[in-house]
Amino acid sequence: MKKTPKQAWIAWLWMPVLFSCATYNTKLAGYYNSVAQTDYYRAKSLLEQNGFLQHDRNRLLYLMEKGKIYHLLGSYDSSNLYLNLADNFIEQKRKTTGDVIVSNLLNPMMQTYLGEDFERFLLHYYKALNYLYKGQTDEALVEARRISLSTQAQQDKFKPNADRYTEDAFALMVQGMIYETAGETNNAFISYRNATDLFLSAKGPNYYGVKMPEQLKNDLFRTADRMGFTDQIELYQRKLNRTYTKIESTEGGELILFIERGMAPEKTEQNFVLMQNGNGNGVFLFNSQYGSFNVPFDFAAARMSPSSSSLNEFRTVRVAVPAYVPKLYSSTPAAVTLHGNTYKAELAEDINTLAPEILKERILKEVTAALTRQLVKKLTEAGASAAAKELVKNNSKEQDEDKKKRNADAAALTAGLLVNIFNTATEKADTRNWQSLPAQIQYVRIPLQKGANQISLQSGRNNKNITINGNGSIQFYNWVVAN
Repeated sequence: MKKTPKQAWIAWLWMPVLFSCATYNTKLAGYYNSVAQTDYYRAKSLLEQNGFLQHDRNRLLYLMEKGKIYHLLGSYDSSNLYLNLADNFIEQKRKTTGDVIVSNLLNPMMQTYLGEDFERFLLHYYKALNYLYKGQTDEALVEARRISLSTQAQQDKFKPNADRYTEDAFALMVQGMIYETAGETNNAFISYRNATDLFLSAKGPNYYGVKMPEQLKNDLFRTADRMGFTDQIELYQRKLNRTYTKIESTEGGELILFIERGMAPEKTEQNFVLMQNGNGNGVFLFNSQYGSFNVPFDFAAARMSPSSSSLNEFRTVRVAVPAYVPKLYSSTPAAVTLHGNTYKAELAEDINTLAPEILKERILKEVTAALTRQLVKKLTEAGASAAAKELVKNNSKEQDEDKKKRNADAAALTAGLLVNIFNTATEKADTRNWQSLPAQIQYVRIPLQKGANQISLQSGRNNKNITINGNGSIQFYNWVVAN
């Protein structure tokens, strides 16, 4: 009977490790499937039982998901308990030296998750809704002001006029709505104007997949009119190429309806092969759907000297980087019917477009980190082989030099194989994200009559009837549609 080589047995021992490195979505598949099926109680139970989210490095994800599931259950106080903890976590937690080291030696999934930039803005959206549903307008105002602070923090991350995601138009629109609800018309106008300017400054016809809503233009003109800013009305009539027509308020006030459709795109992993450019200076060529560009090896992160010749032996390197896989949903706008009138919702936030675009903006940083991580691992593998070979050679009592050499070579091969298997098993892109966020958010403002308003909602094959009591104020409602 043919014996199985010792190295093969070692590989078999490591197979559980290799197959345990699933993506984040796989580890939470049951939870996300329950959310998609609107089985929120089961989703909550699965979330609380999930061991992966109990790790300290994943605490932010647990807090955000727990806050979201309580929001979906209508437990708004409990929702904000967890969302506030998530908000504080982001404010107080910073990437540590330990995070950087573990990211370079293992993979970024092992470092503390601090959230995607757009996830931080949407924290304020859900917190504000929770407060408004509880009648806590002052607390909602705090969230409006925190949107400005989050915007400033985002802008501080990049150079002035950087072609990056530094503001969120939807967050600014929500900010304006909150100010308007609280009677702070001047602040509402400023928020609507900032959102309008953001759309106008976009290079293409859309801002991260969203065309400027007509409702935003109406909100801008209405608040400018209420403040008596005739010069601003004239300025934006020219900029927007439209004439402002005043619309009288209805006695029952207004309903601002958000339609949250689907779920945010899944973050998965893609593998690419980088080729050194031939100069022996640690610069590799990256070629993908993101474009082609040179990727430098980060000598400082690897604690190596740029004069080191250790990289010359690596002509090609495989790297793992994150990628978003959006789920397709119908782009048909939701329709709202009230008193025989139909109102069409407009797209306000498109996370299906936003998330991949933000990732594309930072892809060089992602690939550079992955390249550095892989080359450090390969150098560690080579060092382990050499050390094992020297150890066996120097401590062997074998008199036969050829046999001594074979034993040393075998030890080097085994050590290298062990490190290689470990490095392969731990090489992962960071595939974590707040995936229970919607893929798209539409919105529409509906004038109400005083008293009961029977409103019919339709989005694709989804229908719902709600009753809103018109009381002269601005009211909010968010309708979650699974598909």
